Amino acid sequence: MLTLYHALISTCSQRVRMALAEKGLVWTEHRISLPDNEHLTPEYLAINPNGLVPSLVHNGQAIHDSSVIMEYLEDVFPAQALRPADPVRLARMRAWTHYIDEVPSAATRIPSFHYVFGKGLRHLPRPVLEDLAAQRPLRKHMYLRIGPEGFSAQDLAQAWEQLEQSFQRMEAALAHGPWLNGEDFSLADISMLPVIVRMEDLGYAPLWSDRPRLADWYARITARPAFEAAFPPGSRLTLPPDTGVLPGLGQ
Repeated sequence: MLTLYHALISTCSQRVRMALAEKGLVWTEHRISLPDNEHLTPEYLAINPNGLVPSLVHNGQAIHDSSVIMEYLEDVFPAQALRPADPVRLARMRAWTHYIDEVPSAATRIPSFHYVFGKGLRHLPRPVLEDLAAQRPLRKHMYLRIGPEGFSAQDLAQAWEQLEQSFQRMEAALAHGPWLNGEDFSLADISMLPVIVRMEDLGYAPLWSDRPRLADWYARITARPAFEAAFPPGSRLTLPPDTGVLPGLGQ
């Protein structure tokens, strides 16, 4: 029995849903409402003390962190493998997944909260914001960096620099094969996918218009049948029609 505690809009939940779909695994869903702070309830914190989604419960055992969950699925359900068997190629794939967690995934949170999720926090009295931040085991200090204008220009510039570096690395890697790990469609591609989807939703698809290999990779991965399962209705950001090209990153 596989039960996934997840949120539709969560990029980390999206990657786990993609892995489950690619492997053809049957699972039961338990949707967590982030706006209602269901990820911070005592019941959910008993499953995942980090207060983050997703969490996987398998035969009564809770597994946390999307990258760990995907590796766990590979260990327990080796069919339809999403990681290479060769140790060198496996190490290269894991180097990618660690980099994606450390750099582009983390960087994506800044524009996501600056333009969408954190807009309601900007004008809260500081004690209220500090109280909300204190409730978050791993995101406290990110919340405390949100000011009346959102994140600082320095935070936005750093996020853009990290995302730009990620796009450059993708374009270079894809010169050696159709996927980030060469011939292997793998957890590396699945890990990176929600980053690109989120940046497209925020209006930044033009940033890879001059990177044809990245654009081709994105077209091919979004055409995979598993993509629809990973991104059902409600999984994508919808910005107001008058938003236009968002300022801040790369401008």
